[in-house]
Amino acid sequence: MQKNDRKSAGWLIFYYTVPSRPVSNRMKVWRKLNKAGAVQMKGAVYILPFTDEHYEFLQWLVSEIAEMKGEGAFTRIEHIDTMKDSEIIALFNQQRGNDYAFTGKALDDIERRLGSIQKGAKARNIKGISEQLKKIRRDFDDIRRIDFFSSREGASLGERIGRAGGALRALSGVDTTAETPPAIAPRKAADYQGKVWVTRKRPFIDRMASAWLIRKFIDGNAVFAFVDEEEDLDKITKGSTTFDIRGGEFTHAGDLCTFEVLIRAFGLRDRTLKKISEIVHDLDMKDEKYKPAEAKGMEDILSGIRKTAKDDGDILEKGIAVFEMFHASKN
Repeated sequence: MQKNDRKSAGWLIFYYTVPSRPVSNRMKVWRKLNKAGAVQMKGAVYILPFTDEHYEFLQWLVSEIAEMKGEGAFTRIEHIDTMKDSEIIALFNQQRGNDYAFTGKALDDIERRLGSIQKGAKARNIKGISEQLKKIRRDFDDIRRIDFFSSREGASLGERIGRAGGALRALSGVDTTAETPPAIAPRKAADYQGKVWVTRKRPFIDRMASAWLIRKFIDGNAVFAFVDEEEDLDKITKGSTTFDIRGGEFTHAGDLCTFEVLIRAFGLRDRTLKKISEIVHDLDMKDEKYKPAEAKGMEDILSGIRKTAKDDGDILEKGIAVFEMFHASKN
């Protein structure tokens, strides 16, 4: 979804009620909506820009609320009669601005300390400043993922973080703010034959690509199964392998998506994998790290599969076919 294209996308309106006791249930729902970037309209009514991911998120949230003996529902709309889209976007930007402001206060302290050092004060605890800036960057990235309309506050804070990082590098002589690459334990494909590979329902880019990678380079007879996001992993059948699911054996690590983790874990070497991994990374992580030209076209094709396939297995198999054809075209 283009961040400012509202005519073709529309909105999702979500509303719910849960019993007043226990209070923790209401807080649990609120935290999930807040983490997803939803804006509270009035009472227990929330709004999100329409995307497949947001639609799927609300489906599971409705199910979870039902288990709390509550009621939840949502609807997709093109517009709100009493509000302009620009007014709704302003609400999102205001909420993100508040989030950024909190992170900006933490950055104020680092800027003051760096300024003092640049003016001649003794450089103390550069490592501590670096660790603080790393945390600020992580917090900033978390907010940016739900900054659906690229608010001015986000752009401004991003520039400040960049300047602070540059000042740190100048003072220390090294990039002390760079994240340490995550440690990925090496694995052998021979130990992963004939497995049932379990992932989340409603597979999309990272899961489609990872499934193709698994069947192409790791386990040619791989069978795939699907579970709810919140399902207890301890209950998954023994002998299965989990991927792209919270707490799974193969999932995101640091700034690596699951596809990249699998490549590193199994030490895969193939000239086309680098190109595919750049596409999958940018579409899944949404950080514009590589900006491959093929990314938008790939996203459109996979979105079309997700909308037209009959079930999760069909989605995954068609996604696998797309990545197989793309791989063949580059060899």
